[in-house]
Amino acid sequence: MTSFLPTEQRLAVTRRRHPAFPRAPAVLVRLIKHLHKRIHDDANAALKCFGLNHPQYNLLMMLYGTEDGGLSASELAQSSGEKAANITRLTNELCEKGLIERAASEDDRRKLILSLTPAGLVLIERLLPSICVLLQDQTEGLTAREQAELERLLKKFLDGFDRRG
Repeated sequence: MTSFLPTEQRLAVTRRRHPAFPRAPAVLVRLIKHLHKRIHDDANAALKCFGLNHPQYNLLMMLYGTEDGGLSASELAQSSGEKAANITRLTNELCEKGLIERAASEDDRRKLILSLTPAGLVLIERLLPSICVLLQDQTEGLTAREQAELERLLKKFLDGFDRRG
C-alpha cells in the first residue's frame, strides 16, 4: 500500500489545516479512485492484443450479458456508467470494427437497438479466458468471504448515492 502513502500524507496535511475535514470518507473515495485507475490500466493492457480498450470491452460485455442480446444507447450508458457522448463514440468504433450493429427496435422504430455481431461474439469468446485470469489476479488478495463482504459494502455505498437522488 506504499503507493497510497503520498495520498494519506496529503490527507493528513489537509486535516491539519482544516481539522473538520472528514479523513475516513476521503480515504475511501480516494482508494476507490486509485483502484479504478489500476483496474482500468490492467484491463487496457490485457485487452490491447484483442484490439480493444476497457470502455469498449465493457460495452461488449453489457451486450453479451443481456438475455435478449440488445440494448439501446441510453440503456448502455446507464449500465456502463459512460456519458451519452462517449457511448456514441464507443459504439461508432465498435460498429466500424464489425463487433456490434444497430437496428431499429421492433417495439419502436425510432429507437435503435445495439447488439453483438457474430464477429463480436467470437471475439468475446476468445478474450474471456484472459479476462477470467485477470479478474482472479486482481482479487487474489481477498478471500471469497472478503470479496462477498466488499461487494456488500460497495453496494451499500452505491445505494447511498442512489438515495441522495
